[in-house]
Amino acid sequence: MSASTELKPEDCNCFVVRSAARHVTQLYDQFLTPVGLHVTQFSILAKLKRLGPMTINALAKEMVMDRTTLGRNVQPLERDGLIKIEASATDGRAKELHLTKAGEKRLVAGREAWEQAQACFESRFGAKRTADFRAMLRAVVASDFAAGLNN
Repeated sequence: MSASTELKPEDCNCFVVRSAARHVTQLYDQFLTPVGLHVTQFSILAKLKRLGPMTINALAKEMVMDRTTLGRNVQPLERDGLIKIEASATDGRAKELHLTKAGEKRLVAGREAWEQAQACFESRFGAKRTADFRAMLRAVVASDFAAGLNN
């Protein structure tokens, strides 16, 4: 393999995106730790507050997460009484996630920490670059890279 075609992780789109995601996650987790949440848990609570009860499959799709990964994030939230899992009113076989009053209270407490993380990111990265960054990442999420791969 020549030097020009050598595989370099730093040139891999996936590697760079995942590295950036871990870096940003660490920032948000630093702010949310005193509230007793990780950023993914905060996002789960916020989605349930905004969208209401939903199945784990629906929430996984909404959050662009693997169902089993989401399940691992849901367990401590249920254990701590921040969410409850109940049978669906429309389909007894399905389980729905519900935000509890304790979950709402923790979400409110986490909101200030989340806002501080947002402000910290923007102050270091710049307001325009931050807005452009979010727009670009939303476009990536909206892209259907898997379409046509199985055809």
